[in-house]
Amino acid sequence: MTRKSSPRNQPARGSKDRGPATKSSDSKRHPSLGSLRGEIDRVDQNLVTLLNRRAEIASQIGQIKHDQGLEIWSAAREDEVVSQALAASPGPLPPETLRIIFRELISGSRSLERTLHVACLGPKYSYSHLASVAKFGEAVVHIPVGSIAAVFEDVNRRHVEFGLVPLENSTDGRVADTLDMFVKLPNIKIRAEVRLRIHHCLMGRSEWSQIRRVYSKSQALSQCRNWLGKNLPQATKVEVVSTAAAAELAQREDFAAAVASRAAASAYHLDLLAENIEDQPHNVTRFAVIGDRAEERTGRDKTALMVRLANQAGSLSRTIAPFEKFGVNMTWIESFPIPGPIVKGDDSNPSYLFFIDIEGHQNDTKVQQALEAVRKRCERIDIIGSYPRSACVET
Repeated sequence: MTRKSSPRNQPARGSKDRGPATKSSDSKRHPSLGSLRGEIDRVDQNLVTLLNRRAEIASQIGQIKHDQGLEIWSAAREDEVVSQALAASPGPLPPETLRIIFRELISGSRSLERTLHVACLGPKYSYSHLASVAKFGEAVVHIPVGSIAAVFEDVNRRHVEFGLVPLENSTDGRVADTLDMFVKLPNIKIRAEVRLRIHHCLMGRSEWSQIRRVYSKSQALSQCRNWLGKNLPQATKVEVVSTAAAAELAQREDFAAAVASRAAASAYHLDLLAENIEDQPHNVTRFAVIGDRAEERTGRDKTALMVRLANQAGSLSRTIAPFEKFGVNMTWIESFPIPGPIVKGDDSNPSYLFFIDIEGHQNDTKVQQALEAVRKRCERIDIIGSYPRSACVET
């Protein structure tokens, strides 16, 4: 008996219609906007649960620290947490975004244990303030003060737990006011460093051709001198106490502009007239977090020294020779005239201190050996901090 075949345009009995099957498959490959938003909502709920659980654990750690008399803040541990998070991320979230998320997560969790107070050169949105936020996050009390000396004094009098001061810039070198305060208060220690990539912006309320005055901190004007000379030759450059103060002046005055950060332009509602106007594309300022005690060894440290030498030919080369002998690398050296009256008749040949950074912690064996040898060759040596090295962060 001959079996009848199915009509050509109809599926055989038991087979599926391929049209609907393809549509269903496409919907699985291309989820709808509503389904994606629903998935984000579920992920967010899980995130909130996990974040709060993390905060509970952080609070338990804080209680243990309190019971054992340990300090609440550890620069090394917080850097380690952020580094582990960045290393574990396959993307697509940008590393800088992830770093900021974890910075604020750590900052908020720390505030459950205790609110820290950090003094820095202000007002808000100065580069010192931005460096303070980059290190401690927003969940601390950032206290802007009027001078670098005031930061040191607040730490010395224990009005704050920490201070943050600029130490050196890749374009302009040392910050003399900071070095001077280390000479006056050698008991203050460097606890950490913040290496902040500085991007200067020109901002104001006036049109470019109307600008007659450009305000900024002396270092910022210096770092943009070529750009300003070429693009605003008619404008007078006026030094003020900070870049944020410059932005405030540019907000109040006609025909004025400021050199400051993008954050300052936003805070003071100024137009960004030009961005990234620094003369050197890799413009980095290194800030020091200062406190009244030393930092623990991490295995990836620097040690800062203040060395006083006899005013004799060859004294510097003889003094630093042990670093090479014991395999200790120097990463920074700056000479600094010793403050105070100069001996009569010797005003042409003053004595100098040297600020030196070396790799390693003061408790490392080879560093201890080198420092013992250096101590025998100089008039005085002060260790002003061993602290963990840090990566550069964006403004």
